[in-house]
Amino acid sequence: MSNDLFDRLVKAGGSALHCWTGTGFDRTPWPDVVREAEAMTAGLRRRGVRPGTRVATVLTNTPTAVRGLLAVWLAGGVVASLPAPARGMRPEEYVRVLGTICAQLGPELFVVDEAMLGVVPAEWPAHPWESFVDSGRVAPEPPGPDELAFVQYSSGSTSAPKGCMLTPRAIAAQLDLVMEMLDGRPGRETAVSWLPLSHDMGVFGCLLTPWANDFELYLSTPERFAFAPRTWFGDLAEFGGTMTAGTNTALYLAARAYAGRSRLTRELNVRSCIVGAERVEWDTLRFTAETFAPYGFTPRSLMPAYGLAEATLAVTATPAAAEPRHLVVDAIALADGELNEVDAADESATRVVAAGTPCRGVELAVSEQLGEIGVRSPSLASGYLADPARTAEKFAGGTLRTGDLGFLRDGWLYPVGRTDDVISVAGRKVYAREIETAVDTLDGVRRGCSTLVAAGRTLTLFVELRRGLADYRPLAEEAASVAMAKAAVALDECVFLRHNSLPKTPSGKIQRHRCRQLLDAGRFEPLATVNLVGGEVR
Repeated sequence: MSNDLFDRLVKAGGSALHCWTGTGFDRTPWPDVVREAEAMTAGLRRRGVRPGTRVATVLTNTPTAVRGLLAVWLAGGVVASLPAPARGMRPEEYVRVLGTICAQLGPELFVVDEAMLGVVPAEWPAHPWESFVDSGRVAPEPPGPDELAFVQYSSGSTSAPKGCMLTPRAIAAQLDLVMEMLDGRPGRETAVSWLPLSHDMGVFGCLLTPWANDFELYLSTPERFAFAPRTWFGDLAEFGGTMTAGTNTALYLAARAYAGRSRLTRELNVRSCIVGAERVEWDTLRFTAETFAPYGFTPRSLMPAYGLAEATLAVTATPAAAEPRHLVVDAIALADGELNEVDAADESATRVVAAGTPCRGVELAVSEQLGEIGVRSPSLASGYLADPARTAEKFAGGTLRTGDLGFLRDGWLYPVGRTDDVISVAGRKVYAREIETAVDTLDGVRRGCSTLVAAGRTLTLFVELRRGLADYRPLAEEAASVAMAKAAVALDECVFLRHNSLPKTPSGKIQRHRCRQLLDAGRFEPLATVNLVGGEVR
């Protein structure tokens, strides 16, 4: 295994990067991308970037940001990737988040796309990537194999953002194991992605893996996907995409776009579609396979996977060309830590999708009983920047304590959820995702847009609807019935919201911890709130 990350990027072959520019894809061969990155290094050096310099940025899917990533490394700098704004986050709130991160990080330079200059905290003056274009070259001085090269800040789906420290050796190891799990063919694949580069799956899985292995890469944007989910599989068909990745929610939205009148113009040639970053639902996999079956897409193209930023990206994945697996278990027993397989028609049944087998060099510390997943991997982070206490807690003895719960069956990992997803209701443990997943199937509810929050003795369900209703009580009572069937708990209230109200990370995960805060602060404007205890609707 090569650990020389930068050699692999700089010596990329003759395939090309195709960046979405708003009206079409702009094609640039990888060697030209490298030359243009090199031509930004003198400007970065004049701004103080030298070996070890921390450069903060919000990586967007633009041509200049892609080149800027390599340029900072070639100038010797450490790239600190900060989270993009979460959905529903006010500009002033986002500025505070960036300010908190920068106070910990202490960047010597902050660089973003010109369009983002207005959101950078005033105490950390920013420069646009565009200002470094064609500024000249300096001799490359990239970080050494075991030096700090990248700090991946989380989007804060469950807690305050934290910075995972990655070395070139860890990143190179990740690119190798991703290639093996994909059964990738250097110089012969076409990758298609819209995932944000500020997310680990976007930057390592969908940018650096294609770059280091000379794939054709069609890089769209999360904004384009959000506006028109059909563009994801439309691009795969048009450009002959063989590799792609996305979240469960995004996969559902893309399939739904073609379940009606829309039609693909060409056959699909997808060998691997990685599905991760959030819990994978069996119904979504089945719906996707059925929707795109007329275009040559099969279940074997779907690759449920498990990973996290602390491991750079991937930990386990469904083996290439294998069909996804799932188990049907009792959701109520699951909350008590018991694995009882039941019939799919059972009222308390829930389907748990497997995330495949460990990637090369990865070892799992988890048994066939439900418990926290531990990970040993050649691509583990070195810890959390400027947070020795959390590092000591999570990275003890070379094993990462993930905070995720799961179990093994026949060598396959079945992730169940995060410890943060386990909430206490009247002394009982409840897996919030079991209820949320079932509520998502109710008529009128937007898929992937419900979340359960416990505050004291009050259990509140927040739900986004496709449209307003004349009477909200029947849907609230139906949701309450689902909660009782899936977890034997009683909902206290349902808060019905308009489209795009729930706070989400750029990868689509609901920020559960912010929902109650936003409601109490009057930031939500509910369509209705149904009190299931007192009976009133307001």
